[in-house]
Amino acid sequence: MSRLAVGDPAPEFTLPSADGREVSLAELRSGAEAGVVVYFYPAAGTPGCTKQACDFRDSLASLRTAGYGVIGVSPDPVAKLAKFVESESLTFPVVSDPEHAVLEAYGAWGEKKNYGRIYVGVIRSTIVVAPDGTVALAQYNVRASGHVAKLRRDLGIDPV
Repeated sequence: MSRLAVGDPAPEFTLPSADGREVSLAELRSGAEAGVVVYFYPAAGTPGCTKQACDFRDSLASLRTAGYGVIGVSPDPVAKLAKFVESESLTFPVVSDPEHAVLEAYGAWGEKKNYGRIYVGVIRSTIVVAPDGTVALAQYNVRASGHVAKLRRDLGIDPV
C-alpha cells in the first residue's frame, strides 16, 4: 500500500454516512474553501477513536471558520456509526468503508504492529485535501490523543 504525499491527487470517494445518506469528497470540497480534513480511524466507540472524534467535534467551529470541512472514515458498518454519532454528539459526517477501498486508496489500510503482534488494519491517518483535489497534508500513524491540536498548529489555525 503506498501512502499519499503532498501534491498527489486525492482519490475521490462516495460512501454511506451514519445518517444513511451518501457523502462524497467532491461535495465536501465544494463547501470548504481551505480544504477537507479526511481522517481514518479503526473503530467507533473505542477509547482512542472516541477521544479523536470528540477532539474534532470540539474543534469543528474553528476548523470551519478557517475554511476546513471534516469527515471521518472507518470500516465500521453504518449502524455502528449511527450509534457513535448519537452517543458522542458528532456534528460532522462519519462514513463507512467496510470493503476498505477508500482506506487502501489513501494508504490508511495495511500492516500494523501492536504489542509484538503483526496484523492488517486501519492505520490512523489524516489527509487534508485541498480545494483543487490534491493532497495538501498527509499524516500517517498519528496518535489519537493530541493529534487534532497538532493538526491545528500544522494548518496554521493555532500558533506554534
